[in-house]
Amino acid sequence: MLNLPGLLSLAAGAGVAMLALAAMGAGPTPSSPGGGGVLGQTVKDIDGRDVPLGRYKGKVTLIVNTASKCGLTPQYASLESLYQKYKGRGLRIVAFPANNFAGQEPGTNGEIKQFCSTKYRTTFDLMGKVSVAGEDQAPVYKFLTSKETNGKFAGPIEWNFAKFLVGPDGQVVARFPANKDPLAPEVVEVIEAQLAKVVGNQKK
Repeated sequence: MLNLPGLLSLAAGAGVAMLALAAMGAGPTPSSPGGGGVLGQTVKDIDGRDVPLGRYKGKVTLIVNTASKCGLTPQYASLESLYQKYKGRGLRIVAFPANNFAGQEPGTNGEIKQFCSTKYRTTFDLMGKVSVAGEDQAPVYKFLTSKETNGKFAGPIEWNFAKFLVGPDGQVVARFPANKDPLAPEVVEVIEAQLAKVVGNQKK
């Protein structure tokens, strides 16, 4: 049975392959019939308000499952830096706190919101706490992890801070493993390639 380092190592290898596919401009992942893809979902934000993910259509969206007591929690800082650098060009970050791994997100929505705003001063979109695995898996993560709906980027969430990149057309175009920092050059390269497709950023 693989331990966490082993799992993350495998995930990192898979992530390199996924990045290569994305960088080569591989075709879009099929959406669920009539479902509008991952952006066809409606979720709750950290304050309990409905958020139709369709509002991110036309943007480049990084979806991340997060936790406050994980060795990877400092990625919150990287996510905020990434957001500040590219939000003007259409990047959006959507974080889903989850307690699926080693009980590393035990807090309430209110506690999570306070932690993120005070310790990391995050300003990107923080959703309500969900489950990203198991019988109570949230619909958005059922979509992201299912072969039927997310093709080559499917598969179980390996740990906190797994990342999915959604292009302006609403299709998932890349997946990055949990231990890949959001500011890693290979992540930024794929994000910039997608941002070039956002209306208003295209070269005349």
